[in-house]
Amino acid sequence: MARPEVAVLVSSFERPAHLRRALASIAGQRGLRGSLEVVVTDDGSRDETHRLVREFAESVPFPVRMTTHPHDGFQLARCRNAGVRASTADYLVFLDGDCIIPPDHLKVHLDRRRENTVQAGFFARLSEAASARITEEEIRRGNFARWETWSERWKLFKLHAKGEFYRWIGDRTRPKLFGNNIGIARRDYERVNGYDENFRGWGCEDDDLRLRLRAAGIDIVSIVWWARTYHLWHARTPSAPRTWREGRNVNYLLRPVRLTRCLAGLVTRRLRDLHVQLVGRRPPSETLDRTLPLWCREALGSRHSGTAEIELAFAPSSEPFSNSGDCRVLIVPGGQPAARKLVRQSDLIFARGGVPGAAEGKTFAIESLPAILSRNLGLARAAELVTSPAA
Repeated sequence: MARPEVAVLVSSFERPAHLRRALASIAGQRGLRGSLEVVVTDDGSRDETHRLVREFAESVPFPVRMTTHPHDGFQLARCRNAGVRASTADYLVFLDGDCIIPPDHLKVHLDRRRENTVQAGFFARLSEAASARITEEEIRRGNFARWETWSERWKLFKLHAKGEFYRWIGDRTRPKLFGNNIGIARRDYERVNGYDENFRGWGCEDDDLRLRLRAAGIDIVSIVWWARTYHLWHARTPSAPRTWREGRNVNYLLRPVRLTRCLAGLVTRRLRDLHVQLVGRRPPSETLDRTLPLWCREALGSRHSGTAEIELAFAPSSEPFSNSGDCRVLIVPGGQPAARKLVRQSDLIFARGGVPGAAEGKTFAIESLPAILSRNLGLARAAELVTSPAA
């Protein structure tokens, strides 16, 4: 059997009535030149979701799979990675299980895809009354878009216009990504090792993916105006934070260090497999043994090609960091002067005593290097990182 052209990854948790309609909208897609596959990426539903997916799989001519795990809080990043591993297509479209898509949604995504580019979409919110009126028959006819309000259309127009403006001015971080409507090539997803599964609980996993994609040199363009999803109404989830800033993942997202290829992602990476490189003069072996954890010393001894992920500099070296890696660490043993340029460039500084010119919250005791560095690199779970002074 030929490999499908596109995989639709549908995240779901205990909303079978919404999921049923989301799947019906996928079954109604038109104009696809190649075949598609669907993976329902479930977060441990304990209701009729499993039976619903089996029945849907028996009713359509394309492959349908389901991934799941025991429910242990909101783990959207884990769900999406599991879905990608279960799929085979070279192009991935992410969709939330409470959203439905117009009949040309996948065709538009495929027609507009470009090399080295991720397509970022969004959704139009449907009211409670409109959502209740949308049946599977209504979805098959593709008539539900008529209940999109003018205020929603204006909101999406502004969102798309801002996305185009960000690209025009060369903004390196925007437009944003929203997991209910993303189109991405599998190879680009794999380049950053997918979603970071340290994000547990509500929020920030899309922000982190966006920043890592941009760090990998992958462009992000708005597809909001051409391919929007439609969000079916449901009551607010009690566990969702009232505001983005109150989310448990915010501190982890805003930590000073972010690996482009995360550790807890599509594949699990080990610390000792990271590309670590010394900048400037190499200190004596006893200094490395006394200061660096074993994984870091093993990584230094490994052969790698390309850009280092972590750069280490020991004072009094004055050779600057390359600024092309993910993490710049300055280590200042007692009594050694630290070059001002290195201090400015550093993401983390470990020293005995204060370091003149260091930004607040950037300097830590040299003895804490193993714990703080590994946490900031994403070895620990987000829940632990939130309470860490290094986060």
